[in-house]
Amino acid sequence: MPEASLSAEQIAVFRSDGYLVLPGFKGADELLAAVQRAHAIVEDFDPGQGASRFSTRDRSLVADARLIDSAEQVHCFFEEEALDDQGRLRVPKAQSINKIGHALHDRDAVFQRFSHGPELAAVAAGLGLQHPQVWQSQLIFKQPHIGGEVGWHQDATFFVTTPHTVTTFWFALEEATLDNGCLWVQPGGHRTPLREQYICDEGRLRMQPLNTTPWPDTTRAVPLPVSAGTLVVFHGLLPHCSAANRSARSRLAYTLHATDGTAAYSPLNWLQRGAGFPVRGFD
Repeated sequence: MPEASLSAEQIAVFRSDGYLVLPGFKGADELLAAVQRAHAIVEDFDPGQGASRFSTRDRSLVADARLIDSAEQVHCFFEEEALDDQGRLRVPKAQSINKIGHALHDRDAVFQRFSHGPELAAVAAGLGLQHPQVWQSQLIFKQPHIGGEVGWHQDATFFVTTPHTVTTFWFALEEATLDNGCLWVQPGGHRTPLREQYICDEGRLRMQPLNTTPWPDTTRAVPLPVSAGTLVVFHGLLPHCSAANRSARSRLAYTLHATDGTAAYSPLNWLQRGAGFPVRGFD
């Protein structure tokens, strides 16, 4: 994609719908490097070194300390259905990982290159981020047959700022289809209130209810099947979800979450950075 700001039409679509689909944003070479590196991280991962499951349905499965530590590191998290009741792998390790996070964009050379550059800076500027700060990165695998459902949520839940500024950059590293768990969104839903906040309270993580506005149903949602290389950007208040992957094909994606440094970042947010590891932008 050229080093140019978004068009007026694209900005209007984002403001109206709360999301924007940019096909072909990443080329074949970048995609290959990212996919290969993702699988290499899993190959090098030793489950005996400690890991936890990841589930959006039951967050008690995620070890608080390990998730908090991942704010400044790169950790692997198992699929909920990858382990049996005794914590033993039910599938090969390569097919067991739900996600890898959350500092890939700063800690890993391949994803550092993937996550920065003038093209991304231009998109961020076009969306109104005056001083982008990239807090989180994650590889989401959606493994064949056991890739977990991700229920309706808003990403601002995890990155509260005043005013709300978090913006999601979602890259399809592989084709995302209706069969393997593509994104679903509620067009215009970014104008609904924030329903909950995921906070860290003295080292313990918990979800704080904020608003009882119901989540959308299928009549108000649209799927976003996209080809590999597509970038989907969406507002932090946009409700979105994805179905479980029961197909034989994986749906590898990579996400970045950026806020505007001109806004106040909540000290209650689960993800914080120490003074020695400052957050930075897309440049």
